[in-house]
Amino acid sequence: MSEELKKILEAQLWGIANLLRGKVSADDYRDYILGFIFFKYLSEKQLIYANELLETEDIKDYAKVTDEATLEAIKEDSLIKLGYFLRPSELFNTLAEKGKNGGDNYILDELQAVMNHIEQTTMGTESEDDFNALFEDIDLSSTKIGRTPKARNEIIVSILNYLNKIDFKLEEAEADVLGDAYEYLISKFAAGAGKTAGEFYTPQQVSKILAKIVTTGKQKIKSAYDPTCGSGSLLLRIAKEAEVSEFFGQEMTRTTYNLARMNMILHGVHYRQFDIQHEDTLENPRHLEMRFEAVVANPPFSAHWKSNDNPLNDTDERFSQYGKLAPKTKADYAFITHMIYQLADNGIMATVVPHGVLFRGAAEGTIREYLIKELNYLDAVIGLPANIFYGTSIPTCIMVFKKCREVDDNIVFIDASGEGHYEKVSNQNALRNEDVELIVETYRKREPIDKYSYVATLNEIKENDYNLNIPRYVDTFEEEEPIDLELVSKELKAIDAELAIANSGIQSYCNELGISTPY
Repeated sequence: MSEELKKILEAQLWGIANLLRGKVSADDYRDYILGFIFFKYLSEKQLIYANELLETEDIKDYAKVTDEATLEAIKEDSLIKLGYFLRPSELFNTLAEKGKNGGDNYILDELQAVMNHIEQTTMGTESEDDFNALFEDIDLSSTKIGRTPKARNEIIVSILNYLNKIDFKLEEAEADVLGDAYEYLISKFAAGAGKTAGEFYTPQQVSKILAKIVTTGKQKIKSAYDPTCGSGSLLLRIAKEAEVSEFFGQEMTRTTYNLARMNMILHGVHYRQFDIQHEDTLENPRHLEMRFEAVVANPPFSAHWKSNDNPLNDTDERFSQYGKLAPKTKADYAFITHMIYQLADNGIMATVVPHGVLFRGAAEGTIREYLIKELNYLDAVIGLPANIFYGTSIPTCIMVFKKCREVDDNIVFIDASGEGHYEKVSNQNALRNEDVELIVETYRKREPIDKYSYVATLNEIKENDYNLNIPRYVDTFEEEEPIDLELVSKELKAIDAELAIANSGIQSYCNELGISTPY
């Protein structure tokens, strides 16, 4: 039933995009759609909770409550339980009803006031950081959604009316059903967002691999962390593999940071269970004193960072012990060593990186050698198919690190990039469930599979000068079928004979016509 409901919700929610296509560009209406779905969710949660509190009262429908003392009591409980508060007049369906009649009733000012008030109710409470400026990307005065106030009102009213007809079934459904449908919507927007897609979404199957790896052998995870958390999809995926007590993340892009907080709440994660911060992780880390049991990330590939321009990096414990700093134009190892610094001794870390991280020399080679030779933290290297990430077709891989390795004398190499280990979906490559399972099972069993995986000793890694390029370890060469030269010779002679007969016939026709032969 949950899966069926999720598919229905996915279709219904994506229908809003079809409703607006041609009226507003996809990049512009994405934030409005996702934001209003979240607003409707908050309204329905408020209504459900308030009605529970009113079960013993004369008026049992929160929408009809006008008594200020009652509203104040509900507000007090709501801020503790939900982290926010909405008055009956501020509920989503109330505003949607006001905007009916083809958008003739102007509601933008009132709608903006309600979203501002949601944030204001949290000030001075535990949930303030989680709701602060959460709706700032919904600019109701932007000309992107309409050149005039009337045009903008019509667009917003059409979204509200469409959403108002959808029953989220929050009282019936499991918490993740709506959250998963919401994430489906995020993925649909990512698929059409070009090179910016990687800023906010990691393909679901890649998320699944990372989550399964970092939860290996565990049913409970004390804390999960993503230093470049995007929409939060990687963190939320871990919760499908194990029970997670707390989520921590950091995101540099403001819009994506807002999306991550919404995504957490929509997946039923209580505001006390997550701490998502907005800042540059390398320059201004927000959880530096903490160590995490599960660390996952899909950092921006080969991003620029301040490196030597910041003298503090030379003494920063995240980077200083490796002898070199990651290059100014390639921050990949800066992210890797940052995450290792935050990894608990009993934890597992899995991160997506571009292939160049495996073999580039200079500073990166020095850091890579130190990680393997001196620290012995690298546990596995997993090559992924090209063109599976939105916005880039470059080949990528997953690197797995553990501080207390059970198998301390080898590194598992897996090459899942070849044909037969993925499928083509539209203009993207995609991993299937069986591909994901094979990767995870091979990692956990640490067994060599012909043309797929290899278990390399540290001596072999040393002999290769700490170059981790996967073809050095996993031989995927396919021998060609042997050629029978005798048979080929006979076939060529037969072709010559047939050609001679054909030429003779052509010459005969040419003689009859009194023309020269064409050869």
